[in-house]
Amino acid sequence: MAAADPIDVTELRRELIRPSSLWQRIDFVAETGSTNADLAAAARVGALPGTVLITDYQSAGRGRLGRAWTAPPGTSIAMSVLVRPEGIEPPRWTWVPLLAGIAVADGIRAVARLPALLKWPNDVLVGGRKLCGILAERVETPSGPACVVGMGINVGQQTTDLPTPTATSLTISAAEAGAIIPPRTALIAAVLAELELLVRRWEAGGDETAAVRGYAERSDTLGRRVRVELGERSVQGVAEAVDRDGRLVIRTDAGIEVLGAGDVVHVR
Repeated sequence: MAAADPIDVTELRRELIRPSSLWQRIDFVAETGSTNADLAAAARVGALPGTVLITDYQSAGRGRLGRAWTAPPGTSIAMSVLVRPEGIEPPRWTWVPLLAGIAVADGIRAVARLPALLKWPNDVLVGGRKLCGILAERVETPSGPACVVGMGINVGQQTTDLPTPTATSLTISAAEAGAIIPPRTALIAAVLAELELLVRRWEAGGDETAAVRGYAERSDTLGRRVRVELGERSVQGVAEAVDRDGRLVIRTDAGIEVLGAGDVVHVR
């Protein structure tokens, strides 16, 4: 996959970096442990918001709750971005990974022509199976707090490369739908362009109205009966909304529960 579909960082820089752009630096490394860990470390010693780090292979990729995430070299898009939304206070940055999810879903729809949807809080699905996971982490930098957002998009994996039958890749989903697999460079460009648009709209509006609406339009969780695993307990009910803080609102038999985190199972 790496030789057949290389990531063209020169093209990405040419397309995405401008004086007024959200993205000001795009780096590529052939292999690393974790793009999130690397970018967070760089931020702590002065890397600026607007930095993007992409790799062909992560040997120690991480998901939520410390779960490991890996893929054969050249078969995925593993990238992290460093952002500090202007005029948005850090307590409201819970929306950053949700906006990243919207950007990934819209990028996949635009260049792969696949009906990507969102599973709260941090997964992108195609055909009900996970295609992408997102992990956001706050980091303290010399100029104040910032947010590192990692995105891991399955592109070239075959079924035997995936950890569970509930996962998929663009290769698998495109074959099922009779669609064409886009170059990884084109998909990265589309996702970063969408994320810039979403962040700039958020900054300009000053609130989460557009984000709430946009997330609901792309959600595969809202309107479903779900079970949310919270460690020592679980919550079951109908997912009714995502609120202005990005939390999931569930109507249970006992009333309304509002959850800021948890593992969601779509109950069929």
